[in-house]
Amino acid sequence: MKAVVYEDTGGPEVLRFVERDLPEPGPGEVRVRVAVSGVNPTDWQARSGSGHAKQFAEITPHLDGAGTIDAVGEGVDGSRAGQRVWVFMAAAGRPTGTAAEFAVVPADRAVPLPEQAGFDVGAALGVPALTAHRALTVAEDGPRRLRPGALDGAVVLAAGGAGAVGHAVIQLARWAGATVISTVSGPEKARLATAAGAHHVVNYREGDPAAEIRAIAPHGVDLVAEVALGANLALDLAVLRARGTIATYANDGGRPVELDVLRNMVLNTRLQFLVLYTAGPQVIAAAVEDVSAALADGALPVGEEHGLPLTRFPLDRTADAHRAVEAGAVGKVLVDIAP
Repeated sequence: MKAVVYEDTGGPEVLRFVERDLPEPGPGEVRVRVAVSGVNPTDWQARSGSGHAKQFAEITPHLDGAGTIDAVGEGVDGSRAGQRVWVFMAAAGRPTGTAAEFAVVPADRAVPLPEQAGFDVGAALGVPALTAHRALTVAEDGPRRLRPGALDGAVVLAAGGAGAVGHAVIQLARWAGATVISTVSGPEKARLATAAGAHHVVNYREGDPAAEIRAIAPHGVDLVAEVALGANLALDLAVLRARGTIATYANDGGRPVELDVLRNMVLNTRLQFLVLYTAGPQVIAAAVEDVSAALADGALPVGEEHGLPLTRFPLDRTADAHRAVEAGAVGKVLVDIAP
């Protein structure tokens, strides 16, 4: 089979397009013929060695993807062969991800993909959708599971709504009944956040964004899903209600976080850091179940018209796909594996 691998960490140039033997699924595993592989920031960070210890001599990158199960291992229901699936965390703790024609993954990391959902949708789920679910279910006064009506009456602020996680936050929060505000850096990203389903969009680079958000939510925002904590914390605290939650999944820009302890004490702020690798199996299983329900309801479409532009590369240009993500490509970067 054709695959992309790297042996040494470094820039995109360490990625090699190679031929490898067809892998066989072991007990509790399935083999997926990959149609589309999704690229996340954590994929290039692992490849570069940034914050990720390299565990294997050779690695096929990418956590997420979508395709069709073509073989199952011992202990897996044989009827799953031929099932369309979306794959998440394929390369987490394992040497082989979805940047290959076939990927072997634990059976519970290959989730049924509804017939009405294309492989592009499936490949765009994974890390972004599960991260968004986690961000939306950590509030002290909020739900631990998402379903229609679970966030009725809540106001959610999706920072960076034009990004892949921000896009999923908007879609899942709206599906669950929240009023959704998104902050963006300009008109084009405002258009994308609106297309994703945000009820209100605020340009944080113009005017008085805190006053604009407070005009929409006079009692304050219940939950902030934050992508750039260092840059945005002052704005978040200016609009957060008492006992509100800031769920942060990234610190884009790398600005140091300066914490006013007294101010947060007075607000009873909940500051929740999150990453999927250590979220725990029960949290992940719940997120997969809820995201699957939203997917079945048609709540998670992708593409320019739905607020998540798709940038595509063939498998032999995976290095260029990584360069695009590193450069901050808006939307979702996908690698096409099979027609």
